[in-house]
Amino acid sequence: MTYNLKKYEKEIRDRIGEKRFLHTLRVRDTAIELAKIHNVDLESAEVAGFLHDCAKIRDHEKLMKAVKENKLLLTKEMIKAPQIIHSYLGALYARELYGIEDEDILNAITYHTTGRANMSDLEKIIFLADYIEPMRNFDGVEKARELAKKDLDAAMYFALNNTLKFLVEHDTYIVPTTVTARNYYKELNP
Repeated sequence: MTYNLKKYEKEIRDRIGEKRFLHTLRVRDTAIELAKIHNVDLESAEVAGFLHDCAKIRDHEKLMKAVKENKLLLTKEMIKAPQIIHSYLGALYARELYGIEDEDILNAITYHTTGRANMSDLEKIIFLADYIEPMRNFDGVEKARELAKKDLDAAMYFALNNTLKFLVEHDTYIVPTTVTARNYYKELNP
């Protein structure tokens, strides 16, 4: 299926802001690069990368208004970790506003912040593209970039471990999905 995302650029840029939109383009490009390496459908990677943050509304009140307007049910996890709401709302936007029906693309958007056990290659690529896009700069990012090009499961394990360390150091609520994902990828990387 061919998607025409160009027509949604202004709407998404206006919703998420210029800085986040430029991040979106870098994630899209990184996703395409990883998809080429790992033999994943390029258009799916492009679409999921482009839409992964389409609901990343910075203002909490506006985000909550969008949640209400779109009848997104907030789970206990979303309330305790509001930074994950945009991925669930983003998948809803992708389906409702942008006509995306491919479940793999929708799942890639949904789980790009938390990860989950047994992700598809596309889901891993979007999670990792968001994690390693060229402007990311943190301890371990180079190793994550190397791993992402060689072994998606090893890269997921590394990225999830790093993410958990970061969340613990910042005393942030950790959603169980992320812990389960980390343990799943640990089993694959003994």
